Amino acid sequence: MNLNKRRVKRSFCQHKLPLAMAAAFALMPLSQGMAKLSMENMTRDITYLASDELRGRASFSKEIDQAADYISKRFTDIGLKPMAGHTSFKQSFSIYSISPKSLKVSLNNQVIDKENLAMASTMPAFSWQQTGAVKTHVIGEKDNLRDALRKLNKEGGQHLVLLHPSQKAMFQRYQHYFKRGLTKLELGHQGAIVIALTKLINLDSLDITGTTATKKQRLTNVVGVLPGKSQAKEIVLYSGHYDHIGVNSEGEGDVIYNGADDDASGITAMINLAEHFAQQKDNARTLMFSAFTAEEIGGFGSKAFSKQLNPEQVVAMINIEMIGKPSKFGAGTIWMTGMERSDLGELLNKQIKEEKHKIHQDPYPEQGLFYRSDNATLARLGVPAHSFSSTQLDKDQHYHQVSDDLASLDLDSMFKVIQTLATGTRGLVDGTVTPSRIDPAQVHGTGLIY
Repeated sequence: MNLNKRRVKRSFCQHKLPLAMAAAFALMPLSQGMAKLSMENMTRDITYLASDELRGRASFSKEIDQAADYISKRFTDIGLKPMAGHTSFKQSFSIYSISPKSLKVSLNNQVIDKENLAMASTMPAFSWQQTGAVKTHVIGEKDNLRDALRKLNKEGGQHLVLLHPSQKAMFQRYQHYFKRGLTKLELGHQGAIVIALTKLINLDSLDITGTTATKKQRLTNVVGVLPGKSQAKEIVLYSGHYDHIGVNSEGEGDVIYNGADDDASGITAMINLAEHFAQQKDNARTLMFSAFTAEEIGGFGSKAFSKQLNPEQVVAMINIEMIGKPSKFGAGTIWMTGMERSDLGELLNKQIKEEKHKIHQDPYPEQGLFYRSDNATLARLGVPAHSFSSTQLDKDQHYHQVSDDLASLDLDSMFKVIQTLATGTRGLVDGTVTPSRIDPAQVHGTGLIY
């Protein structure tokens, strides 16, 4: 939907309707093998986390701090403990935003117009006056720009890309992306990629200078722990991301990207699973519940979190991402990313008695979803880390739209998904199920520059 068009906001009365029905749903008999969870508590959590009051929970906003406070309060009420080494559920860390400041390019004594330039740089400043000072790459009409840049990004260092004008459309996508700046958890590798849209393929001379500005900012994960009884050193991690994309400051009418499905639904599931297992009081393994921040801007919450623990102790990661609407397999069903990378999915399905609730393989492999959520960070460390979702990517009209609000969800389907996850992961919790590890060598690494 065009965000500049006025859209009538769904009334709060519509949002309250599930609350009025919550008690009735809670009294409905559950299928055999399903865990008993509270529809009322689930509805209360999702209603607040997806509310206009939190204005889309954008990273660095005061509203995302309000969301963190809410999650922390729920963890306290549930009876979780802070992670070892922390006195609070909140774990703050710094990230660095690197913005392009200036770029001037002259090739063969010809000044290239700024409209035909793009830069991704982690360097405060660079100056290339000789052809040997930088690696030069020619990308022709039939070459794949995305693959070429991915390779350079992985390699790191300093690169000049001469891109044929026929690839202008793809160039403009990268130009727009790079203009937003880069975000880094650490200021380590110093590198730069400059793209010039030009027919030149041979350089006799060049004069290129670029500068960036760096800003340090704080973000916060919210992590609670339910200590294990007999296998306390082994950890089962349940997670989701509580950030979204905020508001459309240039729009009219409804401008709030509530992020009800993405990913208030996942955080709600994580909280309610914590409450369920805390009430059971029989978890052999330590259960860790993490609400990650900054997933939408690069997965920095999970990256910071991964440095706080030994990945060898993490038996599995159940990352819950967008479960608020029925999947293509039916209401209350879910699928998982990367099912072929470990036997976690197979083991979970053995715990689920009813065939109609079995966990399915990711039906959208072309989307590369295994790498598009926080599970990828832990998978790179060998953890059987997978995301669990019900979204229909080929049909969802609400993804990253202001219409992703509470009224767009099917709360009955969402409740059944949470029940399935509680039942399916029971073997992980009681220590009777241990999935195979993911081979880190088979997981693509992240880039050094952008």
